[in-house]
Amino acid sequence: MHADILRRLLRAEEEHGVRILLAVESGSRAWGFASPNSDYDVRFIYAHPPAWYQAVDLEEKRDVIEYPIVDDIDLNGWDVRKALRLLWKSNPAFVEWAQSPIRYIVRGGFTDAARALLPQVYSVESGMYH
Repeated sequence: MHADILRRLLRAEEEHGVRILLAVESGSRAWGFASPNSDYDVRFIYAHPPAWYQAVDLEEKRDVIEYPIVDDIDLNGWDVRKALRLLWKSNPAFVEWAQSPIRYIVRGGFTDAARALLPQVYSVESGMYH
């Protein structure tokens, strides 16, 4: 399954012209309480080439990549700007992804830098209200 997930992630990069910075397992499989019916919740954070961000209509551009569930693989990702805005808002999903023990792709220093920011940025109170 790991090889199939990695193939799909690399295909997503190619289809969308992005580079995945972090791809992890989220949900029950990541935290050791999967059931026989559990799917694979693959989540990723990606970056476009710099020119994509240098646009007047940047705020109107789609900042997620979503695929239908196929063969029990649920594959979805966020653009790095969206991910960082959600980190700033203490989004629990971002925190889960950054700390997932099952990692499919880790590139560059994004993951380490994001994890280092967690104690400075994350608000437990905001996370609870989320």
